[in-house]
Order: sequence, then C-alpha cells, then structure tokens
Amino acid sequence: MRKKKKFLLEFLRMLLLLFLVCLFAFILIAKSPIDPLVSYIGTNSTLSVEAKKQIAEYWGLNDPLPQRFLTWVVNLLHGDMGTSITYKKPVIQVIMERFSYSAILMLLAWLFSGIFGFIIGTICGIRQGGIFDRIVKFFCLTMKSAPTFWLGLMFLVIFAVKLGLFPIGMAVPMGKLASEITLADRIHHLILPVVTLTVANISEVVLYTRQRLIEIINSDFVLYARTRGENERQIITRHVLRNIALPAITLQFASFSELFGGMALAENVFAYPGIGTATTAAALNGDAPLLMGIALLSAIFVFSGNLIANLLYGVFDPRIREDEA
Repeated sequence: MRKKKKFLLEFLRMLLLLFLVCLFAFILIAKSPIDPLVSYIGTNSTLSVEAKKQIAEYWGLNDPLPQRFLTWVVNLLHGDMGTSITYKKPVIQVIMERFSYSAILMLLAWLFSGIFGFIIGTICGIRQGGIFDRIVKFFCLTMKSAPTFWLGLMFLVIFAVKLGLFPIGMAVPMGKLASEITLADRIHHLILPVVTLTVANISEVVLYTRQRLIEIINSDFVLYARTRGENERQIITRHVLRNIALPAITLQFASFSELFGGMALAENVFAYPGIGTATTAAALNGDAPLLMGIALLSAIFVFSGNLIANLLYGVFDPRIREDEA
C-alpha cells in the first residue's frame, strides 16, 4: 500500500512538473522578441497584408495567450504537437529523428562519465595526497570551470584540425550514400562529441566520490572495523564502496539536466544532427511548436533520471527496502 501511494505521489508530481515546465516555456516563447510569422514567411516576403493576416489566423497567433496555451494542451492530449516552422515537418517526427542521434551520444557520455568518474574518484580517495590524486584533482577543477563548447572547440582544433585523427563534424561522412555508410564511420564521427561530454561531466563525479570516500575512511565505524582486524581491502569492499555507491548514483542520475544542456552546446560545435542543434535552430527561428516539444521532452528526460535514482535506492541500500516493507 505504501509503495502504491509513493508511486502515485511521484506520478502526480511528474504531471505537475510537466505542466509547469510547459506553461513557463510557452510564456517565455510567446514573449520572446522573435516574431514567428516573420520566421515562417521570411524577412523578404512579398505577401500581402491580407495573406499575412490569414497565416497568423491559421496559426492562432492573434488569439489570447491563455487560449493559445489551452489549444496546444488539447492538441497534445490528442497526440498532435504541431508542425515545426523550421523543418516544415510534424514536431514529433523531428524529435524522433533527432533524438535517435542524441540518445546514443548522451547514453555513452553518461555511462563513461559515471563509470570512469566513480573508479577514478575511488582511487583518488584511497591514495589521498599522492601524485595521481593531485593531478586528477587539478584536472577536474580545471575542467569543471571550462565551458562545454570551449572543450569541444579545443578537442576539435587539436584532434581534428591539427592531428587529423577525427572528422571535423557531422554524424556521418559527407559525400557518401546512406547505403555506403558503415558502423565504423558512425563511431568515428561519434568519438569526439562523446569525449567532450564525458570530460565535461566527469569532474563532479570524481570530486564528489573522492570527498565522500575520504569522509567514510575517517569515520568511526571504519575505525571500529580496523580494530576488529579487517584489512584495507575488506574495509573498502565491505564498508566504503557500499556507502559511496548510493550518493554516486544519485549524483549521476541528477546530472541528466546538465548532460542535456551540455549536449546542445557540443552538438552545435560538432554540427551533430541531434536535439541540441534542433533546439538552436528552433530558438533562432522562433519555432514555438518545436521549442515546446523539446522543452516537454527535456522535462520528461530529467524527471525519468530522478525517478530511476529513487527506484535504485532500494537496490543499493537494504535499509530503504526495510522501511518500504
């Protein structure tokens, strides 16, 4: 009964979150200085005033803001997210096409930053004060303060322009037919964007894991374990790793929002055809339907990460399972 109540509360919280995100996103887009009508017909359009009025009436641009938002919500409930002004396609189609590229990029960067960040942070915590620890800490603090687009540009200049090891951009080679593109070609174009996002997001995991491990090693229950005759390996495997795993998982799933934002910058640097480049194009063109669809997708994406983290709590912490039972 308690689990059902908790799930219901999480579901209601998700609905409220999605509604508020959509509402604020709609207001911000509607109040932006970019005119969607001009974006649709172009700045050099020769259409008459009557034709422009008909287009504005067709898109509902002259309706009051609450009515426009209500119309969008009703259409959304019927599975219609509108038509993208930028790509002249249904918004759901644009999102599905673009998200297939972004999903691979985000998943790989998320896995690499979480796994390697946890391992490196654990090693640094165990070897606190050593050369490796100091080098990694300096590197993480430097990378933490570096913008994602700057990291992407540095990797692009060094490894693509100077060394010529990787392509400059795009997701597939230019000038090739779709039937000629191999999996190796896609992986080759994916490496630099993945490395950029991994480096941009690994610092927080490393530093947090390191600090948490140091606190646990200096705690009273670890001192008691030493007095019972447990060696360092037993202390790390039995006590330390279990206590730092849960906060690390929480931090990693909570980083979905940062990863989503960094992905948009990285995709624009590498001209990667994902959600990030679509977001930039939609913002520059005042594409309200596509921006609303992407805002809704990002909210679902971030909330899903937090929900998965809550579900995994019981897997790594038996005390939570006992409380729920």
